[in-house]
This record gives sequence, C-alpha cells and structure tokens, in this order.
Amino acid sequence: MNSKVKTDDRPFLACSFAILVACVLSVSNAVADDQVRSETIRFADLKVNTAAGAEALYHRIYGAAQRVCGYEATSVWSQTVWQNCVRPTVDATVAKANNPLLTALHTGRKPAPATAMINR
Repeated sequence: MNSKVKTDDRPFLACSFAILVACVLSVSNAVADDQVRSETIRFADLKVNTAAGAEALYHRIYGAAQRVCGYEATSVWSQTVWQNCVRPTVDATVAKANNPLLTALHTGRKPAPATAMINR
C-alpha cells in the first residue's frame, strides 16, 4: 500500500523568511549604531562613602547603562542587550569608580575592612 502525503511548506518558508529579514535588520542596525554612546553620571550630591549613597549611585549607573545600551525589558533582544551591553557597562563603570561600598553592592559581597599601616 503506497500513500502519498502532500505537505504545504509555505508556512515554514514564510516563517524562515521573516526570521531572516529580522536578522538582517538587526545586523544592519548594529552596524549603523557602531558609534560609541556615553552618558555622564553626576554624583556630587551623594555621600558615596555611605551605604545609601553607594546604592543611589549604583541605581544611577544602572539606569544610565540601560539608556546608553537602548535596553527595553519587553524587547525580544532584551537578554542579548543585557548580556552584551548593560552588564559589561555597569561592570566597567563600577570598577572605574573604585569605591569599596559600590563594588560590594555590585558584587553582592561585603566590603573588605579598611587596613592601615602604622609606623612606630
């Protein structure tokens, strides 16, 4: 008994084409957006040597990174933008600030106690 089953590949081809177009558009946007974007974070009004000040600064850094990277939580690409732009931008900014409380907040670890050398 021979049976021939005819399948309709049009939905699969249409979906594949749509994915291809989306990939091309995202790559062309990435190439067009190859410029370096930045934002200045002001924190002279904060006492960054306190936990509250460090937390406020961290929120400013986080928000600036989201704006600079164009992060939108509802976007299909949100996870990619987070991993490839927002997270590394926050990491670099926290490292550049070189503030133990800010670093501790970012890493989730307690700050190391300050040590001093005394000459007698």
